[in-house]
Amino acid sequence: MRKLLIGLVALVVLAAAALTGMIAFGTAAAPPYMVSISAPFAKVDFSDVPKAETLTARDGTSLSYRVWPAPGATTTVIAIHGSSANAASLHPLAKALQSEGITVYAPDIRGHGASGRRGDIDAMTSLDDDLADFTALVRARQPQSKLVLLGFSSGGGFALHAAATATGSSFERAVLIAPMLGVRAPTVRNTGNQWVAPFIPRIIALLALDRIGVRAFQGLPVLAFAVAPGNPANLTDRYSFRLMRAFATADYVADLRDAKCSLAVVVGAKDELFDAAKFEPAIRAVRADVPVTVVPDLTHIEMTTDPRAVPALLAAVRGRP
Repeated sequence: MRKLLIGLVALVVLAAAALTGMIAFGTAAAPPYMVSISAPFAKVDFSDVPKAETLTARDGTSLSYRVWPAPGATTTVIAIHGSSANAASLHPLAKALQSEGITVYAPDIRGHGASGRRGDIDAMTSLDDDLADFTALVRARQPQSKLVLLGFSSGGGFALHAAATATGSSFERAVLIAPMLGVRAPTVRNTGNQWVAPFIPRIIALLALDRIGVRAFQGLPVLAFAVAPGNPANLTDRYSFRLMRAFATADYVADLRDAKCSLAVVVGAKDELFDAAKFEPAIRAVRADVPVTVVPDLTHIEMTTDPRAVPALLAAVRGRP
């Protein structure tokens, strides 16, 4: 018995040492600057971006958001930006929708831009609570308007997740633009340019600790993004474990099935992060009623910056084929 106890203690010590090493040293360098993600924004005029407004969340955190108002709008979009970005990144798309009589509200998701502290959140539920608070604000300001949730890239994954929560019933539909459906989704490319470098050993260790209720290290960074040298756009260049898990869909199949509003997916044919051709079979395998539109010639970021994407996105927002 004594030998057994000594052996068990030794295993525990070794496991603890291994986890400690994985947490302390299991990081990675940021990927090389990904030009195709930044280049489309060089063509965008940001001089008329609406002034940021603020909402105080239920935990007292100040959340920043912007509004593109369309007087008399019968449809209002809550737009969720992609990974690393902020609400202003959606300016060209929001202006296009505004010109078609649609009001757009876009928050800086907590951990991005001017919302909370950069790259981290306080709890796994923070983003869900924030969206519920923000939706209540928009509903109070636009009481006669239909609400549509729109999310781009990682924001599309988060919008899919949100559609499956209680807040999802507030929306008539959710439009997912080139959504990140998770690292195991068939839509994710395994080759080509990299936008994000995951700290895999650290992530594995933190997942293991999470299973036994140890969450003290979840504020550590676990993702690094391929932002420009010096980060001139002031993007969020790293995510903590908490933010990584919260700003996503943990199970796209379950969220597709459980969505409390109708859904639509729109993606560019030349998307360099995701395989556009695989979205329809992946989505239709779960929900045959969800339309998937592939827009010719457009890359990932061009889906929010190029006028050629607007007709398909307008049709999705309005629920038209």
